[in-house]
Amino acid sequence: MAIRYKCRHCDTEIGSLPFESAKETLQMLQRMDETEEEQFLMYEKGGAVTVRCICEQCEQSLEKFPNYYTLRKWLQ
Repeated sequence: MAIRYKCRHCDTEIGSLPFESAKETLQMLQRMDETEEEQFLMYEKGGAVTVRCICEQCEQSLEKFPNYYTLRKWLQ
């Protein structure tokens, strides 16, 4: 099992942690409430977990154009 980090806006894979390195992170992720978990985590077959976060490029775009926060999907 591994933890993958993927941008929730553009679907770019940001990085991953192999199982050996992921134990502490998994413990932190288990502390999320249901709403946060639904919004930020995806559980995949084989036990892998994908954390939906934001990449640097999308973060910079949101800083320049804060009205993008109101859009569900702003990248085509």
